[in-house]
Amino acid sequence: MIGLLKDDGKPLLRAYSIASPSWDEELEFYSIKVPDGPLTSRLQKIQSGDQIILRPKPVGTLVLDALLPGKRIWMICTGTGIAPFASLLRDPETWESYDEVIVAHTCRTNAELAYGREIVTALPEDPLIGELVGDKLHYYPTTTRESSINEGRISDHIRDGRVFDVLKMPRWSPEADRVMICGNLALNKDIMGLCEDHGLLEGANSEPKHFVVEKAFID
Repeated sequence: MIGLLKDDGKPLLRAYSIASPSWDEELEFYSIKVPDGPLTSRLQKIQSGDQIILRPKPVGTLVLDALLPGKRIWMICTGTGIAPFASLLRDPETWESYDEVIVAHTCRTNAELAYGREIVTALPEDPLIGELVGDKLHYYPTTTRESSINEGRISDHIRDGRVFDVLKMPRWSPEADRVMICGNLALNKDIMGLCEDHGLLEGANSEPKHFVVEKAFID
């Protein structure tokens, strides 16, 4: 939770995913700029030296410990939901745990894909994990309001099999595939339903299974 003090002295807080990897000495967050947003309208104007509120205890479900071992991990997100995956993608444990890592990012426009694309593009040259990445990485961006190579919602591409055909991968199975979901409410429900259709079960830290979803994310 991060935020600012309001004029009346009360804190205004929102949940943000940490985008920096767990080993980093700095915290990185990724946010859209909402002109009339109660918090973002002010947060986007902060300067070096300004104070913000940061709750010290992080919580969330998008951790590798909540998943059973598998062959492939799918990171599926919309908009700023790429943030937690920006963290996991720069963590060596992700690449040591899976044979293939698929990042499926859906945004309205090509410009909104820029942050995620920048993170993904830099991974093979990363001095810490570049050698681990190798040919394991697969990037599948889609847009919903602009023309692109892959148009439409990622859920539709999964439902009709396009994403599997393009990436030359088999359909999901409980034995091989693990899925992490971080998006708006509609996407979360849609992908959760698709996971269940393929026989995948929702996991938690206390009981690892085949997929996890970040329920606190606000698009």
